[in-house]
Amino acid sequence: MAESWAGLGSAIASFLFLYAMVKDHIPFQLRDYLATFSRKVLSFINPYDQITINEYHGEYMHRDELYAAAQVYLSDSCSFRARKLKAEVGQESDKPLVTIDDYEEVTDTFRGVRIWWYACMRLPNSKTISFYGSDEDRKYYRLTFHKRNRKLVEGEYLNHILREGRDMKIRRRQRKLFTNSPSRNWYGYRSSSSWSHVAFEHPATFETLAMDPEKKREIIDDLVTFREGKEYYKKIGKAWKRGYLLYGPPGTGKSSMIAAIANFMEYDVYDLELTTVKTNTELRKIFIETTGKSIIVIEDIDCSVDLTGNRKEKKKEKADEDKEKKPPGMEEKDENSKLTLSGLLNFIDGLWSACGGERIVIFTTNHLEKLDPALIRRGRMDVHIEMSYCSFEAFKVLAKNYLGVAKHDLFDTIQTLLSEVYISPADVAEGLMLKKSRNKDVSACLENLIRVIEAAKEEAKRKAQEELAAKEKEKEESTVENKATDIEDNNSKKELASE
Repeated sequence: MAESWAGLGSAIASFLFLYAMVKDHIPFQLRDYLATFSRKVLSFINPYDQITINEYHGEYMHRDELYAAAQVYLSDSCSFRARKLKAEVGQESDKPLVTIDDYEEVTDTFRGVRIWWYACMRLPNSKTISFYGSDEDRKYYRLTFHKRNRKLVEGEYLNHILREGRDMKIRRRQRKLFTNSPSRNWYGYRSSSSWSHVAFEHPATFETLAMDPEKKREIIDDLVTFREGKEYYKKIGKAWKRGYLLYGPPGTGKSSMIAAIANFMEYDVYDLELTTVKTNTELRKIFIETTGKSIIVIEDIDCSVDLTGNRKEKKKEKADEDKEKKPPGMEEKDENSKLTLSGLLNFIDGLWSACGGERIVIFTTNHLEKLDPALIRRGRMDVHIEMSYCSFEAFKVLAKNYLGVAKHDLFDTIQTLLSEVYISPADVAEGLMLKKSRNKDVSACLENLIRVIEAAKEEAKRKAQEELAAKEKEKEESTVENKATDIEDNNSKKELASE
């Protein structure tokens, strides 16, 4: 038997040697036939099948989830068997991820079946040196297993890898705060992401948020319902997403609310800066690279780009007049920015919004009246949350956070003052925090806050008086102007009559 196998091996080796010598002289059609025939012979002799898992798919726009899960799985379960390893900081963790190096082989065992893993890379065909890397040097994993175990590997084993990899990623996960990079920094789909990130470490929670407790409870209940509503959204035929509109004056806690939602839901935060997005295509690419379990934030959307107001056709004369008033260089900037309201609406609830799931979209604005109604209607921004001036209930939360007190004799005075003046929670917190940092007692801190509120009350009264005086002055000037016009008209009439 051994002699038979040795003879077969010698015959194959001789055939391959002769084929290498004469292949350039063989017609193309015959050469293709021989190559196909040789592959069939080798597949008959070789009892092993292979599966390739590429790192990127879909024209490199998506990093394959199975590849990412396999990378984490091999790092945790099989890397101790490898001789060559590499360490890198993964996208979902702030800790080094040690995994097998390129061109390294490890083995895994699943239900008594042995499976070989190879970490491979396709090198670029071009020898041109590029500063931005090549789209062809793609990494991939190759699984090798006996063909009799193919059904087990394709069905149970790959699902096992995907499931275990996801669980390991969640255990290692470090939540991140992302911001989008200008499109001029994108060097192909793969070599540079449109997002950069830092670790998300904002300490805000709903417990520390200065807001009416009943209102906070409503928001928390809505978030819990959304998080547990995957099957419900699928049943009603809607993308698994939720829109929140936070509006109110500056300093009322809109950014803190976003951080509190992110910490409560344990989501990543994508801070989308629309001023760096030039076209609807760029916006779609940016959106595709976001992940599930995330919050997409557009702060001060009324100031981001010209997407506010009702969608009406502007007159050509008005456009020409505005163009003449623009400083040098502004015309080119506006012409290069082709992001439209319809593109943003499609991003929120169009076809592209269904890419992925479990996302929250949050808009913030200081001027609700400036936004196009189509942008904030129910169904796009499902929940409208008014972040108002500091109420007494919000003050009690701040007093407990900053001073550690729930009751005090000065609370009644503060409650009366807060009902008479508009002051933001940020100003109230500053009034409490400054004195606390100087080791003053609770009474001194509250007395300082009373002075701050009284000063705000006097300032508001002064501004109201100034506005009233300005209106009266404007009215007087208008009256004088009207009288002068009447006198001029009368003189003109007298001159005409005398003629």
